[in-house]
Amino acid sequence: MLSTLRNAWKIPDLRKKILFTLLMLLIFRLGAAIPVPGIDRQHIADMFASQPGGILDFLNLMSGGAFGDFTIFALNIYPYITASIIINLLTMAIPKLEALAKEGEEGRKKMAQYTRYATVVLALIQAIAFALGFFRGALIDKDALSVIVVVVTLTAGTAFLMWLGEQITEKGIGNGISLIIFIGIVSRLPTSLYRIINSVAIGSVNILEIIIFAVIALIIIAAVIAIQQGQRKIPVQYAKRVVGRKMYGGQSTHIPIKVLMAGVIPVIFASSLLAFPQTMTMFIGGGFGDWVQEYLTLAGGVGRYVYSILNIILIIFFTYFYTAVQFNPIEYANNLKQHGGFIPGIRPGRPTSEYLNKVVSRITIVGALTLAFIATLPVLVNTFSALEIGFGGTALLIVVGVALDTVKQIESQMLMRHYKGFLK
Repeated sequence: MLSTLRNAWKIPDLRKKILFTLLMLLIFRLGAAIPVPGIDRQHIADMFASQPGGILDFLNLMSGGAFGDFTIFALNIYPYITASIIINLLTMAIPKLEALAKEGEEGRKKMAQYTRYATVVLALIQAIAFALGFFRGALIDKDALSVIVVVVTLTAGTAFLMWLGEQITEKGIGNGISLIIFIGIVSRLPTSLYRIINSVAIGSVNILEIIIFAVIALIIIAAVIAIQQGQRKIPVQYAKRVVGRKMYGGQSTHIPIKVLMAGVIPVIFASSLLAFPQTMTMFIGGGFGDWVQEYLTLAGGVGRYVYSILNIILIIFFTYFYTAVQFNPIEYANNLKQHGGFIPGIRPGRPTSEYLNKVVSRITIVGALTLAFIATLPVLVNTFSALEIGFGGTALLIVVGVALDTVKQIESQMLMRHYKGFLK
């Protein structure tokens, strides 16, 4: 990885892309330190201290501390992720949206525009709920103007983060939204390490438990790398054909089917949906809040197992869902048929698409189950251990997955530039 980054730095246009990405991420971290006006910080700090290890700490981890400090990026990019889930599900349910998504570049631009509108609406609703609900006690002045300032600031912060992520994707390196979440998680790593060292110093955590966690973290990293790199190569043969005096085709190649096409997107989507009922307790509270705390959170006795089971189901679902969005067996089969290609032993057309669909379904379940197991493993360990660490399985999955994806994009862009240099 270091070798790839070093070689990429030597290419002028790639160096510009890397510098642009770093600059955008720096702006994100600076914005995460700008507080929302009219908020009592001590009141929020007391709220976090009274609910350790709950949804507040999870949201704070994913936002890189912006939620705990109630800064302009407190809502983070999660309204955008929720909007993306909604739009993708509606695309499968509404024929007009499905047709729009298949219209190429123009269709994708229109879908992106709908996602932006939905993001702003969701951020506005969430900002109002925070200002008038859970964090109302933190308002220094409770008049209408103060509430409007908080709501507008939080909504604008999410809208700006969405724009920042799109700029990174378009002009920088990697997926901008994933990188924002990545930097937010990594920025909390020093705090987590300090907490562990402090726990060892006071004797509340055994050194053996830390060693166990370190081993599990290494296993997770190795497993994520293996599953991300794994692929099934389906052989493809092209028939020979004569055009004029030249003969075309006859060569053999393969279709690389990745074991985990969806990457860590299913983990991000699953964690976002599971955080929703916990977020609702901030506004409703009462009996509903107690029920969610007991049955739908990791802090609850029963909830620890219910949360883990739901997490596994959602990860498997979103792995299949996102793979279906990315890979269309019918389209692949038609393209092969048009170019005179065929899979040995499989007839072109419908039999080819059915074969590809069967292969993708079988290897996707392997990737989905592995992803779900890795995300749940630290929860099982924490059940039998006193080790408390915010940097858990989901966060580790996202960090490793995003890092791998970013390095792959750098490598592909370097390869493309080497080909350009060869053609010149």
